[in-house]
Amino acid sequence: MITTWSTTSSIFKRELGVYLGSPLAFVFLISFLLLCGIFTFTLGGFFERDDASLFAFFNWMPWLLIFLVPAVGMRLWSEEYRLGTIELLMTLPIEIWQAILGKFLASWAFLCVALLFTFPMVLTVNWLGSPDNGAILTGYLGCILLAGNYLALACLASSITRNQVIAFIVTVIACLLIILLGFSPVTDLLSRWVSQEFIQTLANFSFLSHFDGFQRGVIDSRDLLYFVSTTVFYLYLSGIVIRKTSIR
Repeated sequence: MITTWSTTSSIFKRELGVYLGSPLAFVFLISFLLLCGIFTFTLGGFFERDDASLFAFFNWMPWLLIFLVPAVGMRLWSEEYRLGTIELLMTLPIEIWQAILGKFLASWAFLCVALLFTFPMVLTVNWLGSPDNGAILTGYLGCILLAGNYLALACLASSITRNQVIAFIVTVIACLLIILLGFSPVTDLLSRWVSQEFIQTLANFSFLSHFDGFQRGVIDSRDLLYFVSTTVFYLYLSGIVIRKTSIR
């Protein structure tokens, strides 16, 4: 067990070092923070609402992450295929799941760092008023889980192609389709032709349906189960694809 986690930890440290040592990482962080500020304080109408909260920040986050997370995760396996290092990786005395977990956790940690840098927004709303910091905390937890879910999808998309651009596009489309299952304008439109029960079933598969509770300060075990189970499922599928690819 110690050897197993030691191997995963080594992959984690190597991958995280690649992210943090790349100039693109700082471009990503700056772009992410700028967009967060624009969506929260400008497009989100923060000052017009006269409400010291981060509702706009969390409300826009699923749509903002839909482009930023695939940009981080598109290289996870596509880069290994492109450089031809996937064969070398598979010949090392490690399990495929160790490589997947190490790479995934490193990318997830980088995304968590990006979210951590938005903390000045929390200080700002506390300076301007008296927000519900409990709801802010659960909102950040929801963002972390949502980013992990998007990232697991990016890992799956990256495992099926050596082209990073294709991996990025596939991830964005997949995330967008899953989001739209619970997006009110879409569900309202579908209600004209299908039953409410069917719409509710579709909405249960949407990121938005399970992220909404975290925005409101509610931690529901069903929402936690959704994010954890789907993330594990996407990573499991990635392992199947990588194993079959390496055999060929």
